Amino acid sequence: MRLANTILPLILSFFAVAKSIPHLASQIVIEDNDLAVPGENPLTYCQSTKDDILAIEHVNLKPNPPAAGTTLTIEAVGTFAEDVEEGAYVNLTVKYGLIRIINQKEDLCTQLKNIDKPCPVKKGKTVITKDVDLPQQIPPGKYTVLADVYTKDDRKITCLQASVTFSRK
Repeated sequence: MRLANTILPLILSFFAVAKSIPHLASQIVIEDNDLAVPGENPLTYCQSTKDDILAIEHVNLKPNPPAAGTTLTIEAVGTFAEDVEEGAYVNLTVKYGLIRIINQKEDLCTQLKNIDKPCPVKKGKTVITKDVDLPQQIPPGKYTVLADVYTKDDRKITCLQASVTFSRK
């Protein structure tokens, strides 16, 4: 549960869910630059964003890549094409190597309240800034995160993924 609470907001900080992926430290791998989320971050879109409710302007992480034992600052800017009401959700999957360590559905409004953001999210531009203290001890290995975000009536808000590798220090 603690890992999910740390991962969800980084992946979703782009639109008001901000925490972090504590398992990011040395090397970021982006597999398709055409789907890269603008800004200094390891995020990519899962697919074309032409029908997404959220248009992300940028997501910046400082430091990038994040480092164990530091404070990660997340700054995200995006525009919602419509209000996002209570009942919206995130399907979150986290893998460590080939092992799935998280596969759960999270309530979006609950996550927004964790970062003092209102729910519902109103149509228009949203700016998020969040500081997250990353733990000193992060197990080395490759972590893959997927956050697929939907409205309460199952319309796509966005889908983001990140793949990062931590090395031994």
